[in-house]
Amino acid sequence: MHEPAGRDARLTAADRHRAPAAQIIAAVDLGSNSFHMVVARFEFGQLTIIDRLREMVLLGAGLDARQRIEPGTAERAIACLGRFGERLRVMHAGSVRAVGTNTLRRARTDKKFLARAEQALGQPIEIISGIEEARLVYLGAARTGPAEPGQRLVVDIGGGSTELVIGTGLTATRLESLYIGCVGMSAEHFPGGALTAGGFEHARVAARLELEPVASGFRKLGWETAVGTSGTVRVTADILRGAGYADGIITPVRLAGIAGRMGEAGQVDRLTLPGLPAERALVYAGGLAILQEVCASLGVSSMKASEGALREGLLYDLLGRLTDEDARARSVSALARRYHVDIEQSGRVARTSAALLEQVAADWDLHRPVNGKILLWAAELHELGIDISHAKHHRHAAYLLEHADLPGFPRLEQKLIACLVGAHRRNLSLAPFTDLPEAWQPKARYLLVILRLAVLLHRGRGPDPLPAIDLRAGGRSLRLRFPACWLDTHPLTKLDLEREARYLCAIGFTLTAE
Repeated sequence: MHEPAGRDARLTAADRHRAPAAQIIAAVDLGSNSFHMVVARFEFGQLTIIDRLREMVLLGAGLDARQRIEPGTAERAIACLGRFGERLRVMHAGSVRAVGTNTLRRARTDKKFLARAEQALGQPIEIISGIEEARLVYLGAARTGPAEPGQRLVVDIGGGSTELVIGTGLTATRLESLYIGCVGMSAEHFPGGALTAGGFEHARVAARLELEPVASGFRKLGWETAVGTSGTVRVTADILRGAGYADGIITPVRLAGIAGRMGEAGQVDRLTLPGLPAERALVYAGGLAILQEVCASLGVSSMKASEGALREGLLYDLLGRLTDEDARARSVSALARRYHVDIEQSGRVARTSAALLEQVAADWDLHRPVNGKILLWAAELHELGIDISHAKHHRHAAYLLEHADLPGFPRLEQKLIACLVGAHRRNLSLAPFTDLPEAWQPKARYLLVILRLAVLLHRGRGPDPLPAIDLRAGGRSLRLRFPACWLDTHPLTKLDLEREARYLCAIGFTLTAE
């Protein structure tokens, strides 16, 4: 269809005048093999990639025996993030999401490296779980690929892990993350770049052992189309095109042909495969062996390479957070239903928490929207553990929240909500909060105080609204003001507030109610 003469390809002059300014967002993927950054513009309902950066860092090969990142690898990573950070410097707060995957999950106790990495990038870095990585990979593939009927299998072979997902449309229904990746597999079974038949066989056996517990479940679910994402699969498709297979479709027979050519070369530095970048040659054999075994174990007869992967999934997930389609909110709602949370009571606590937060946000520097969201989700889930047992239900809830797979949540946000819920009643201990980043801890304590007050004020669980309550904060001093004589007619609430003042005093807060 052609546009009328004098008309913009998409918009009239009036449309352009009314159109909102473009929103620029970015995603950074700190993978075990490569670091990636993608910048996109969201405008008129479309997401357009405007910049990409990629550097091979080989983070996964730089872990020592104590799961700490070796100095040389750390410096290479920090230098890369500094270059990424220069591009992100002009970005607005909240428009960038950076995540670490398998290697940073394994090196999560290396807090010094993470602090340096965040400083170099100029952005917080979230360490996401394998299941969350799988969800984002699927989202990236589903959003960037053609809409196809039936179930889709998505395979992502990364530097340190392999994700397998089955889903329909934009929804993933079965997710797995396995501890096999091209970096570790290549180092273990193809040392020094040696390419032997024995190396391929041993690598495939190792992959088979990881796949065995999940393979039958995936085969039973079945799928109509299979797609692969990230470096190993994309490079394999390029190699096949270089070998004359114009469609780039991956099949077991074609994979065997590539493995045969690699075995004939005998050594990476003697290998000539059109489509295989020199920088990836040292880690490709391990990825190829995993891909062969995925096809064999799951019964994949053909697979296409997808342009979308984790970073594209991050972009669309971030876009959802900015447009009220937040996966985290769906996870909270699903968890509340699963554990039969009293929605009316949690809603009352959530509304009061929000009202109290609004009154002290300026004094406690809690203006950022994420603070309100964390408090909301903690309020909605604070009674999660009652379905297990009323006794110590806050502790049951904290355990569930810390260890459950909650799509959309990075680990630290999940940990923060678990800390708030675990400390929302009875005696106070801030010990779990010490596992949070130091910069988070003051605001976490403020959010905890607000949540505890909201829960206390709704102890009666009745539908009657609370009176107008005025909350003032000055540092760690709090003053709650109720209408005249209200506390005198509500002696239980008055007693609870007196007890709460003693609890808060133990962590350095002063509470006065009048």
